[in-house]
Amino acid sequence: MKLNINGRAVDLPASVADDPLLWVLRDRLGLTGAKFGCGLGVCGACTVHLDGEAVRSCLVPAGDAEGAAVTTIEGLAGEDAALHPVQRAWIAESVPQCGYCQAGQIMSAAALLARVPQPGDADIDAAMAGNLCRCGTYDRIRRAVRRAAAEGERA
Repeated sequence: MKLNINGRAVDLPASVADDPLLWVLRDRLGLTGAKFGCGLGVCGACTVHLDGEAVRSCLVPAGDAEGAAVTTIEGLAGEDAALHPVQRAWIAESVPQCGYCQAGQIMSAAALLARVPQPGDADIDAAMAGNLCRCGTYDRIRRAVRRAAAEGERA
């Protein structure tokens, strides 16, 4: 089985095809940015992009990702290691507290901005509703998404 992870082709044994993509990323490939939270796709801590769409990697069998582009938080920055606008905005707005949910939050926000470059509050709330933050940094998350959108508009 071959997966495209962060722009690189990765060979994996066919025996992992039914394993959750999250386990393959974390346990087989050492990409530990996506976190295990609930295992039910409810908390969003495991969010990655599958062909640019935010998905819960705990629910996606690895075999279903074959032929698709998988992007994790480790691959969100550009090849020149320049941070993604959402990552820069996250830092500027001091969003993280404990940090556990941050990778999933950032991946959901990046997918939103790719789809809706200038989202309104309702767009942001809808896109981020599936990502839980136990620290309650939702106001900072919303500000960071708006900042990243504004940066994109200036670029």
